[in-house]
Amino acid sequence: MARAFPHPLGLVYLDLFWHLSTPDQAAHLIRGQLQGDGPWRVGDARIRILGCASTDPHLQEQYVPWRDYLSQHPENYPPEEQIREIARRLGCITHSRETTR
Repeated sequence: MARAFPHPLGLVYLDLFWHLSTPDQAAHLIRGQLQGDGPWRVGDARIRILGCASTDPHLQEQYVPWRDYLSQHPENYPPEEQIREIARRLGCITHSRETTR
């Protein structure tokens, strides 16, 4: 997940490369009560910050192209306020506890 925001029904997360897609394809709702300070729990899901390559090698394979894209094309990624506005339109809570990555 590229970004995640609390939602009244749980947690909404955005896929890697979400900004090249549409919200109905790239935004996903995990239903359940958001708990914890990292790792977080939402329903039956456990969410944590991506570890180093030796911890999460299968996830690093997906993350590295995303990281490289962002560093090579920063002008193509929306500014923070636009990201928050998109999250608000999805019903997310953007002024309190928020997770990233």
